[in-house]
Amino acid sequence: MRSRKTMIAVLAFATSVCVPSAILAQGPPPHEAWETPPSEFHEIGQRGYHDGVEGARKDFQNHRKPNVNNRDEFKHPPVSGADRDEYRAAFRRGYDAGVEHLMNHGY
Repeated sequence: MRSRKTMIAVLAFATSVCVPSAILAQGPPPHEAWETPPSEFHEIGQRGYHDGVEGARKDFQNHRKPNVNNRDEFKHPPVSGADRDEYRAAFRRGYDAGVEHLMNHGY
């Protein structure tokens, strides 16, 4: 009986040490499809989409009612005037995708 308890303790310890190391070695988890900007977006659009997803994530984590118009990044895009429309359109799509996913599926 004692050897069985010892074996369980050793296995538990080995698992607690080895498994987290294996997870860390794999790197960060890959982006899910809903987080990936559509291929039609160029650099500014991809940035806007990503920022929109992150904005939705922040609103969700802070229990705020989802509203893209309340995001400073949407109201005041961090891009030049010529790129504002593309950034905002992509931001809205990313925000909407984030809200849909997070509200229906959680993290």
